[in-house]
Amino acid sequence: MKNYFAGHNSIYKTTLIQPSTLPGGLIVTLFALNVFLSITASLGNILILIALYKVPSLHPPTKLLFRCLAFTDLGVGLVTQPFIAIIILSVITDINSSFLYYVAKVNTASAFVFCGVSTGASTAISVDRLLALLLGLRYKHVITLRRVRAIVICVWLFAILAALLLLLWNYLLSVIIGSVLVTLCVVISILSYAMIFLRLRQHQHQINHLQQGQPYEQSTPLNIAKYKKTVSSIAWVQLTLMACYVTFAIMVVLVNTGQIVGFNGISLTLVYLNSSLSPILYCWKINEVRQAVKDTIRQFCFFSF
Repeated sequence: MKNYFAGHNSIYKTTLIQPSTLPGGLIVTLFALNVFLSITASLGNILILIALYKVPSLHPPTKLLFRCLAFTDLGVGLVTQPFIAIIILSVITDINSSFLYYVAKVNTASAFVFCGVSTGASTAISVDRLLALLLGLRYKHVITLRRVRAIVICVWLFAILAALLLLLWNYLLSVIIGSVLVTLCVVISILSYAMIFLRLRQHQHQINHLQQGQPYEQSTPLNIAKYKKTVSSIAWVQLTLMACYVTFAIMVVLVNTGQIVGFNGISLTLVYLNSSLSPILYCWKINEVRQAVKDTIRQFCFFSF
């Protein structure tokens, strides 16, 4: 195994990949798995982006946030995972250290940007769904495409600036800032879903106690069944995102506190697995997206043959 990592500490510092005692066969398996997941994430999210374009039922600002999520997952499949596959393979092969150094830099920056935007976008969707329930008739006047587009641009710019901070100035500070922001996003999402749950329970309670001919207070002109499906879909996406991140977060803490040293490609692979799972969740939880994906595949097969 090569020892050039010693000459470029920032390579494994920013990627959490260090000289490994894992069997070569397991490393090759991780390499092959990342290549496979790169393909599935790319194809799956391309289909989702096409499907979202074909689905008219989603409110445009909400659709923009879903597109943002799919685009970040596509970026992981096209950029981040191929580079992490190269880094994984470098543990048992002879790859130029200078080339590997820049591969690690690109991988780190792209992962920081895409994962940061993905977390921010999923949180924004949870807040969007809460506002749809609370604002009622005012929702479409308050949550406009222009305002959501401005929020998305700000999230992207902040993620890019954070990545530049990580690469060019202070790695530890950027990790701390990123951890605080991710924690804040998680707290906001949990509070949003808690308020949605309480509001829906109140709505159901009013229905159960509705006297015949007596209207109850309801300022939300929503199709509740459809609304619940949308909330459920983004909740599943966020739960999957957090489940994939938790192992990586634990690994970051252990590595930076010096408690473990080793090859942590497994935790990175788990993080990037989320980008392949998200399209499956969209198709499973959103009927319109599932139908649009089926139609797209049929059209592709028809034109191919």
